[in-house]
Amino acid sequence: MELQTFVNYYLKIFFILTPFFVLSAFLSLTRDFQDFEKKRIALKVTIAVMISSFVIYLFGKYIFELFGITLDAFRIGAGTILFLSALSMLSGNDDTAGQASNHDIAVVPLAMPMTVGPGVIGVLLVMGAEASSVMDKLIIGAALFLAVVSLGIILYLSTIMKRLIGEQGLVILPKITGLFVSAIAAQIIFTGIQNFLNLH
Repeated sequence: MELQTFVNYYLKIFFILTPFFVLSAFLSLTRDFQDFEKKRIALKVTIAVMISSFVIYLFGKYIFELFGITLDAFRIGAGTILFLSALSMLSGNDDTAGQASNHDIAVVPLAMPMTVGPGVIGVLLVMGAEASSVMDKLIIGAALFLAVVSLGIILYLSTIMKRLIGEQGLVILPKITGLFVSAIAAQIIFTGIQNFLNLH
């Protein structure tokens, strides 16, 4: 049962991180870079995403308490933002057209806000607040760790991934990811509304 819960959280977090959209943005921003530079940036992105994600996940509960926000109200807000992000992926809009230079692009914009954007932040805050026991915290934390590592591997092997997926695949996969993310967002919103209105 715990393994199934772990796998469910892993898949949810993995898709929420929108790996193929991030891969497309990564390839766009690093197209003029050497292979070793791409790998160095991929490692820095992974570390930045790991640190920011765990800070948000672990301290989300205290943010709710500080601002007096109910979990269900935040579910509705976070789900809505995540849904808008999914629509952006489905419509093919992204903000990666800007020219990348040899300045550090790993943290901004690749780690934040492209990977850890408002939607991801909202979902991680909700997950952190939902975890009621130490075991829940550990399962979600392990799933988050593995999801970020998986994203890091995809970016680290970006040149190989581009050859495997192809140009057409890089256009299609972010849209498929967008469909999954929109479904996850809808579920978060519906859960928030159901709990908020006591529709059990």
